[in-house]
Amino acid sequence: MDVLLTGSAGFIGSHIAAALAAAGHRVRGLDTRPDGLDGGPADVLDAAEVARRLEGADAVCHQAAVVGLGVDVSDLPRYAAVNVQGTAVLLAEMARAGVGALVLASSMVVYGEGAYTCARHGAVRPGPRPEEALRAGRFEPDCPRCGEPLRPGAVGEEAAADPRNVYADTKLAQEHLAASWARMTGGSVAALRYHNVYGPRMPRDTPYAGVAALFRSRLLAGLPPLVFEDGAQRRDFVHVRDVARANVLALERLAAPGGPVGRGGSRAYNIASGEPRGIGDLAAALAEAFGGPAPRVTGGYRLGDVRHIVARPGRARRELGFEASVVFADGMAEFARRPVTSS
Repeated sequence: MDVLLTGSAGFIGSHIAAALAAAGHRVRGLDTRPDGLDGGPADVLDAAEVARRLEGADAVCHQAAVVGLGVDVSDLPRYAAVNVQGTAVLLAEMARAGVGALVLASSMVVYGEGAYTCARHGAVRPGPRPEEALRAGRFEPDCPRCGEPLRPGAVGEEAAADPRNVYADTKLAQEHLAASWARMTGGSVAALRYHNVYGPRMPRDTPYAGVAALFRSRLLAGLPPLVFEDGAQRRDFVHVRDVARANVLALERLAAPGGPVGRGGSRAYNIASGEPRGIGDLAAALAEAFGGPAPRVTGGYRLGDVRHIVARPGRARRELGFEASVVFADGMAEFARRPVTSS
């Protein structure tokens, strides 16, 4: 296949470019930074340049985005411009060029909190945790109907979306735009909802860096990782090479006759390891790989953070043939040893 890869110079995009090339596909990039591919830097908002790079393409892998949760309301225009308008520009030019296959980088943040069960009321969706509870060290969400403690579980793709920050809003908007494009053009979309991605080339000094990068930066400075809340909040950490492989598989399945996403269809997939870990476990694994210092649990919190968000990855395994292969301890040891990047 001939694939246009947006965000091709980024942390995840650069790994996807390598994985596509290794699988025998031709990759053309589109990024505001140099990516080592043909064409030079370009912006996804530049319709003429997007159209030029789509000529002769078979499929698009759309990774370009402003990432992170957003710092304050002043971030809204930039997120909306790049993530929403940029995706709209790309989809319109894909329609004009007759390119009918799209793999979209989405995110687990569209779910908000994960899946919870109340002993009395069954499956429930807790609201944002009140600051007075967080301040008092009560981190687990309660049942919104009876106030009793909840049992956390794994969230599937059928769960209702509940975005709780500007980044999540824009990722869900991307999914909706892509689904509309598919219905109007007869195209096919695989929306890959990444969970917590880590690995080589993850940026260090950005306010949008993942928690793994923030912990590593502290350790590089000889300081202990600072763990918010009690460290028991759970996430699913998936290695960037596994994420890149998931993109290749999704592109190939979209192109195959009788694939899981038919003409005019859009399908979401959790891209996760299926092995949830506590944030405290992540900090401890990195500290061990560095040889210390040990993490420090602060009890601090950030309003808007969710407590637990872990995934059921079965749909990606059944329909895309994807299963994470990088073992958590091995991935973290490699991540600790690799040089960091500045952006």
